[in-house]
Amino acid sequence: MKIATFNINGIKARINALPDWLDDAQPDVVVLQEIKSVDDAFPREIFEDRGYNVETHGQKSFNGVAILSKLPLEDVTRGLPGDESDEQARWIEATVVGKTAIRICGLYLPNGNPVELEPDGTPVAGGKYAYKLAWMERMRQRAQALLDSEMPALMAGDYNIIPQEEDAKRPDVWREDALFRPESRAAFRKILNLGFTEAFRARTRGPGHYSFWDYQAGAWNRDDGIRIDHFLLSPQCADLLQDCRIDREVRGREKPSDHVPVWIELDA
Repeated sequence: MKIATFNINGIKARINALPDWLDDAQPDVVVLQEIKSVDDAFPREIFEDRGYNVETHGQKSFNGVAILSKLPLEDVTRGLPGDESDEQARWIEATVVGKTAIRICGLYLPNGNPVELEPDGTPVAGGKYAYKLAWMERMRQRAQALLDSEMPALMAGDYNIIPQEEDAKRPDVWREDALFRPESRAAFRKILNLGFTEAFRARTRGPGHYSFWDYQAGAWNRDDGIRIDHFLLSPQCADLLQDCRIDREVRGREKPSDHVPVWIELDA
């Protein structure tokens, strides 16, 4: 089973680029982020014509996540548990049934900038950085529940987290950014250390591997990238892992997203 994650930065902007990549890559399942569309306006026919079942959790002009699957989708849920007042569309789950049933969680983790801190260094209440860290704590609780179920499960998407210095071409310029601040990375490790496997680093070591290049300042041409799109696998899911790669070349195509797809292959 080939499963991909792809922040498309707007379905309208990627209306040709996304289907072209799907035709080339032929993933069985894709989790999308930043569809930037309400559910009713999502062009599902384009994907259904390619054999995909389509489930969305959309929001007008911002955020939005989706799952496309050539395999049956069961028990679809929308929204990250833990805060009923949170209206941002950033989390979708479904069980995908192949040889093995896999619980797939697609996520678009908050960016968190600008970082606003009190004099004592704590995030300003109600600010974007405080929201990011609170969201990650809710995610940790959901991750623990996934582990407790003992079902093969994964959480994939745009984490807006640079885990280590080697995951940025120029780590020094990110020191005070919400993607790389110590509180953000500690929250990521807290989730990882519950017992998850970070799929890409389970297969590939060393620097120079990125999934995002900004549109500004010629970042793509200078390979000034960061790696922020991740798969975290439960132990039962990690046992099925065969490969994990980044489709880097997609960034050089016509009208690209600033992210590229990352995919795993499971024996499932």
